[in-house]
Amino acid sequence: MQRCKWCNLKNPRYIQYHDEEWGKERLDDAYLFEMLVLESFQAGLSWECVLNKRENFKEAFDGFDVHKIALYDEEKQQELAGNAGIIRNRRKIASTVKNAAVFLDICDECGSFESYLRCFWDGNTIYENTLTHSPLSDAISVDLQKRGMRFVGTTIIYSYLQAVGVISSHEKGCFLYHA
Repeated sequence: MQRCKWCNLKNPRYIQYHDEEWGKERLDDAYLFEMLVLESFQAGLSWECVLNKRENFKEAFDGFDVHKIALYDEEKQQELAGNAGIIRNRRKIASTVKNAAVFLDICDECGSFESYLRCFWDGNTIYENTLTHSPLSDAISVDLQKRGMRFVGTTIIYSYLQAVGVISSHEKGCFLYHA
């Protein structure tokens, strides 16, 4: 079975992510927040690096509970910065706490994060596989930054939209490719 070229066929976790998760629409708030956290930690790194640490992130960040994370104090952030099982970038850790608070504000304002995304997107899966950003990711990135989120540049948001299935970017020849 042929997969996208980026999928490391020696990593079972990566194969499972490619086959069962990436590009499949999943828009519940818990998942949308988890992926936002993971994508923001990816900045400057490979997705495989983040994916390999996903379970460690889940444990360290209280199961990605957005309500708990929004309340993390400096002591908790210091604890995370000392956790060798995750990416220990202090700026990304602090941003995750801030982004959690903004995420909750958006959910209060719009009813859900999915509803927020639909303010920019018509709900139809976008099929494209040659871009690293788009007018959609540009608009969402600008709005999230205005609201105070960090590590949400247009390339990160584009990857995020691919991960949650708003954009399907499987490569031609991949068994999951859609024209």
